Amino acid sequence: MEIENIEIATFANGCFWCTEAVFNRVEGVEKVISGYTGGHIKNPPYREVCQGRTGHAEGIQIHFDPSVVSFNALLEIFFATHDPTTLNRQGYDVGTQYRSAIFYHSETQKQQAMDFITLLENEKVFSSKIVTEVTSFDIFYDAGEDHKDYYERNKEQSYCQFVIDPKIKKINTYYSDKLKEKTV
Repeated sequence: MEIENIEIATFANGCFWCTEAVFNRVEGVEKVISGYTGGHIKNPPYREVCQGRTGHAEGIQIHFDPSVVSFNALLEIFFATHDPTTLNRQGYDVGTQYRSAIFYHSETQKQQAMDFITLLENEKVFSSKIVTEVTSFDIFYDAGEDHKDYYERNKEQSYCQFVIDPKIKKINTYYSDKLKEKTV
């Protein structure tokens, strides 16, 4: 069954393995692709992105049905599953490739992202200033099959257990009403 009104959201918030695992569980998300965006060279290789040489962020493209899950709901999960107050860093991952960013596909997405950040700031949800960049989407490069469903294929890896499992547990606890099913 093909869904007619699919929209795309492009987020970067650290390692794309984590982000893909989180958003693949959200009801209304049809597909999540790990890749690179926001850089200055064409077809960047993973090693160069990881070394911070390309200007790209590790990101994901979320193909979603807005009649099931709104862009604002995706923003809420995005901000709840990473630290948007650390510049070019998520946990032990440091560099511009791990920056927090929203690459908007429309003026509506841009405004919703800006409004959501303002709400979080006004409500003092985080103790430090949000540094998430909100930038117009340009191009996205698929990271390839090696990175697709990494968490699902490597749950026994310590990185998955110590970094991704807590994010999955968090969405299971706080966003169970938005999930396809509750799993770890």
